[in-house]
Amino acid sequence: MTSPAYIRNFSIVAHIDHGKSTLADRLMEVTGTVSSRDMKEQLLDDMDLERQRGITIKARAVTMHYQFQGHKYEINLIDTPGHVDFQYEVSRSLACCEGAVLLVDAFQGVEAQTVANAYAAMEHNLTIVPVMNKIDLNHARPAEVRAEMEHTLAVNADEILGCSAKTGLGCREVIEAVIARVPAPAGDPKATLQAMIFDAIYDEYRGAITYIRVMNGTVTKGQRIKFLQQGTTHEVLELGHFAPQRKAANKLSAGQVGYLICNIKSLDKVHIGDTVSVAEGAPATKLAGYLQPKRMVFCGLYPSDGQDFKQLREALDKLLINDPSFEFSPETSDALGFGFRCGFLGLLHMEIIQQRLEQEADIDLVQTAPNVTYEIVKKNGATIEVHTPQDVPDQGDIEEFRQPIVRISFVLPTEYIGGIMKLCTDRRGTYVRTEYLSPTRAMLVYDLALADVIYDLHDKLKSTTRGYGTMDYELLGYEPGDLVRMDILVKNDRIDALSIVCDRRDADVRGRAVIKKLKQEIPRHMFEVALQAAIGTRVIARETISAMKKNVTAKCYGGDITRKRKLWEKQKEGKKRMKSIGSVDIPQKAFLAVLETGEDEQKKR
Repeated sequence: MTSPAYIRNFSIVAHIDHGKSTLADRLMEVTGTVSSRDMKEQLLDDMDLERQRGITIKARAVTMHYQFQGHKYEINLIDTPGHVDFQYEVSRSLACCEGAVLLVDAFQGVEAQTVANAYAAMEHNLTIVPVMNKIDLNHARPAEVRAEMEHTLAVNADEILGCSAKTGLGCREVIEAVIARVPAPAGDPKATLQAMIFDAIYDEYRGAITYIRVMNGTVTKGQRIKFLQQGTTHEVLELGHFAPQRKAANKLSAGQVGYLICNIKSLDKVHIGDTVSVAEGAPATKLAGYLQPKRMVFCGLYPSDGQDFKQLREALDKLLINDPSFEFSPETSDALGFGFRCGFLGLLHMEIIQQRLEQEADIDLVQTAPNVTYEIVKKNGATIEVHTPQDVPDQGDIEEFRQPIVRISFVLPTEYIGGIMKLCTDRRGTYVRTEYLSPTRAMLVYDLALADVIYDLHDKLKSTTRGYGTMDYELLGYEPGDLVRMDILVKNDRIDALSIVCDRRDADVRGRAVIKKLKQEIPRHMFEVALQAAIGTRVIARETISAMKKNVTAKCYGGDITRKRKLWEKQKEGKKRMKSIGSVDIPQKAFLAVLETGEDEQKKR
C-alpha cells in the first residue's frame, strides 16, 4: 500500500491547443507507464470525436510511478479539456487534485482560457506549477511569454519551467517539479472510507465503471460500499488504477485515484459528485460534491425518422451518465413530431453531443436553432424561466423580459482592438476595461448578452483578428432587455420550431433575413406559399414562393380563346383547392435559417 506521503495528484490545465494531451503522452513515456511500442499521439484522447477534432472532451485519469530521491512515487494525472464549454469537466478534475500544471504556449502566450483556468485552480487552493511549452519552436518568444505569465497570472518568473512536449525536452524536470512542489494528499488510510466520484463511464459488458478519488480510508475488493447520495449499497467486484488502461488491484487507499466496478447495470444509479463510504456501521460525512452546471444553450433534437424516438431516448440516457452537464426533456412540435428539448453549456458542447449521438447511436437527427434561457416577470408578479421561444407568453402579459448577460474577455494582438470594439458595440456591449499583457497583446473585457455571443461571435472574432484572438466568458446574471418573440408563419401557420427571441431593434432586419433564407431553402410546391415574420399580430416581413405551373394550353393551337380560358379556370380551381389542403414540406436546412442575424442585410443598406 502506497503511503499518502508518496502520492501526488495533479491535472494539466491550459488553453486549447497549448499541448496538454501531448505533455501527458511524454510524462507517461518518461515514467515508463507506456512502452514506446504502445505509444501513439494523444493516448488519453481515446474517443473517436476527440481524435478527429484534435481536442479533449472528457477528462481522463492515469496513474504513473516515478523514482525520485530514493523513493518511489505514485503520481495521478487527470487530463482535462481546454475549451470554455467543458469548464465543468475541468472543475470536477481540480476538486480531486492538490496541484495543477499550468501550461502556456511559448509562442501564443497567455490566452483567455489560460487566465480562466489559472483562477479556477487558485479557487480550489491548488499549488500551481507554471510550465512554458513548445520552447523548441523557431518562432517561440520565451522571454516575452515569461513576462506575460508573471504579469497576468501572478506567478514567480523564476519558477516557470520550459519544456517541449513534442520532443520530450524538459519533461523529466516537469514531473520532478510536481513531486517537489505539489503537497501530498491529506488523508488517513485507517479512517472510515470516504471517496469522491468524479466521473463514470458505461461499459456494455461490465456496466457502470465509477472513477473515484479516495479522500480517507481504504476500499478493498469484495467489500460492501454505499453511495451516500443515492442511498444504494453495492459489492466491489473489481477495483484498480488506470495505467492508462484499467489495471486491477486489491485495494485503493487515501490519496489514490482509480475505478470501481460494482455490477451496476443501470446508469442512473451513479451520481457524479456523490460520496462512497462503508455499507456497515457509521458512514463518513458527505463530501461537498459539485455545483450543478448551468445550462445556457437550448435546442430541440428530433429523429429525422419518427420511428427512432425510443432509440434516441436510450442514446440520450446513455450519454447523460457520461456527461451530466447536459439535460433533456421530451417535447412535441407540429412541424417535427416527437423529440427532446436539450440543454447544453455552450455551442461546441451542443455540436459534440449531436455528433456523438449520430456516430455512437447511428441516429439521423434534425436539430432546431439554438436559443438561450430567458427570465420573464409576468404582470401577476410570477417569475418564469423560458427555454423555448414558444413558451414566451403574449406581449401583454409580460412585465419584464430579462436576458442572460456574460462578461467576456478577449485576448488579442493590440492592432485588432478597434475591430473587436466595433464588433461588441454593434452588439450593444458595455465596455469594462482594457489590460495590456505586453506591448503587443491586450485583454479587452466587455459585458454582452449571451444570445449575441452564442450565434457567431467566435467566428467573427477569429476572422477580425486573423485567428489570433481568443475569448472566454462567465455568466454575470440576468438583466432586463427590450426583447420580443418573432414568429415565422408558413402558409399562415405558425411554425413553432422557427420562432426566435430577439431584440426589438433587430427584429425587422432579422425577420427579413430569415424570410429570404427560407425562400431559398423551401422548395416550390404546386401552390403558392406565403412566408411571413410577425411580432404578435404585426407582420414585419413577407415573401411568396410562387407555385410551379404547367402549361395546360400547350396542346391548344389556333381556334377559339374560350377553350383556353376554360382550361386556365380549371387549373386555377385546382390550385385553390390544393392550397387549402396541401401541406408544405420544410427541409432541415430551413430550421437553421433562423441563425441569420441580418448583418448582411444591414451592410447593403
